[in-house]
Amino acid sequence: MRSSRQELDALLAGVSRGDEAAFAELYQVTSAKLYGVALRILRSKEAAEDVVQDSYFKVWERAGDFDPKIAAPVTWMAAIVRNRALDEVRRRAARPQADVSELDSVESDDEPPLEVLGRREDLDRLMRCLEGLEPEKRQMVRLAYLDGLSREALAVQFGHPEGTIKTWLRRSLAQLKRCLEP
Repeated sequence: MRSSRQELDALLAGVSRGDEAAFAELYQVTSAKLYGVALRILRSKEAAEDVVQDSYFKVWERAGDFDPKIAAPVTWMAAIVRNRALDEVRRRAARPQADVSELDSVESDDEPPLEVLGRREDLDRLMRCLEGLEPEKRQMVRLAYLDGLSREALAVQFGHPEGTIKTWLRRSLAQLKRCLEP
């Protein structure tokens, strides 16, 4: 389900007034994108789910701080998720290391090394293909598909109409697809 920026602005305004129905709808239309942001940073489904849940609590608390003149609603919420996810990464890094004898009894969820190597090769191919895009279009693709920026936000950032951004993204993805085909 897609919502326009005006609809999201209105939902956040409702949330700032304590409107639970607006909050439920805001969650419905934005949670998948925000989950993607958290998952990309944390690389753990469970941790990403926890971060998204915590982030929506912050959205509920801080919806009154949202200023539609400064950022798009999804960009504002994605920043909350991103910051919370980075806090989680730092928290994990600060944990004391487990005793080696304890580690021997823990089953590994790690992928087999050959699968990891295959993914690394795929990533290398993708990065080479991305380098084949014009610099501005490469940056748009990264912002849209890695950072979750909307076409509307990209249009504002790059100073082009939203329809142009949509066309450029579609053409860039087609170029990437051709490059990645065996």
